[in-house]
Amino acid sequence: MADLFIGLMSGTSMDGVDGVIADFSSGGLRVLQHASAGFDETLRLELMALNASGPDELHRAWLAGNALMRVYAEVAAKLLLRAGLEPEDIDAIGAHGQTVRHRPAMFDGTGYTIQLAQPALLAELTRIRVVADFRSRDVAAGGQGAPLAPVFHQAVFAHAGETAGVLNIGGISNITLLRADGSMQGFDCGPGNALMDAWCLQHTGQPYDHDGRWAAGGRVVEPLLASLLAEPYFSQSPPKSTGRDLFNRPWLAGHLQKAPDAAPQDVQSTLTELTARSCAQDVQRHAPGLTRLIVCGGGALNGHLMRRLAALLPQARVISSADAGLPPLQVEAAAFAWLARKCVRGEKLHLESTTGARGARVLGGIYPA
Repeated sequence: MADLFIGLMSGTSMDGVDGVIADFSSGGLRVLQHASAGFDETLRLELMALNASGPDELHRAWLAGNALMRVYAEVAAKLLLRAGLEPEDIDAIGAHGQTVRHRPAMFDGTGYTIQLAQPALLAELTRIRVVADFRSRDVAAGGQGAPLAPVFHQAVFAHAGETAGVLNIGGISNITLLRADGSMQGFDCGPGNALMDAWCLQHTGQPYDHDGRWAAGGRVVEPLLASLLAEPYFSQSPPKSTGRDLFNRPWLAGHLQKAPDAAPQDVQSTLTELTARSCAQDVQRHAPGLTRLIVCGGGALNGHLMRRLAALLPQARVISSADAGLPPLQVEAAAFAWLARKCVRGEKLHLESTTGARGARVLGGIYPA
């Protein structure tokens, strides 16, 4: 084995799958290939629908998981072809799955987090060992099950003596605070692209606001923004995590009743400001000495959002993760390649400061090729 791992990620934006081949043979991380595949509309709508209770949802969820694994397998095949590699060259695939419910520590005190995936099917389709179900052990150990990426961010982006942040803006935004003393903290800030994308699709027919141009042409509706920011989640202390269970269209619709005459473009501008403001507030509250903010995920490609973050955090240099060595759409997939390697090697991860787990645990379940 050459210490090569594939990472496959489909995030809360629910637009498709990103994958990488990560080479760890030199002791660090080198991405050999990146590939992606979008969801067809049928699968995307079904995954969205499964975020809420509905008829025959166990049956539908299993079939959606099967369909998702076929997209995962498609991306894995693209990666191998582009790299000129065979299945036996890969140590394992780290497959995140698709989060459809996230309710840690609720109901019975343990709660649950659900990532749709059929790792046995993926192992059959790819003929590669699969590591999946990364979050449930953390929840079982009293953690939030999210975010998991901070330990990866620390391994890849931390610089001794520097207080920096890694802000991942996918459907939901999460931040890793890397402090100068070597300590680390991570948690979900709130909505990332999910509300912006849904509103943009509803009113323009486009799946996202390209470069934030539509939002940039509008104005922030301050009473609406104040109502949105009054959501109690924003003032909760970490560890904390969230998802579409909270930040969804019904949540937004309830707040829009307070601004019934707001123009759609102005709502888009306000939603973009909500993402920027909630993330910036968390930096100011928990890492006021931060000097560098590394942004990854789809939000790093939104020029208007990046400019708003820079304006709200004048003490920090706000940069794309590409400027720190890893392009924005590769970071999360690379994180799950790294997590898969940790699982295969039986290495425990210390997530007490991010998820609130009781102690270090090995995360993930292994499905042999």
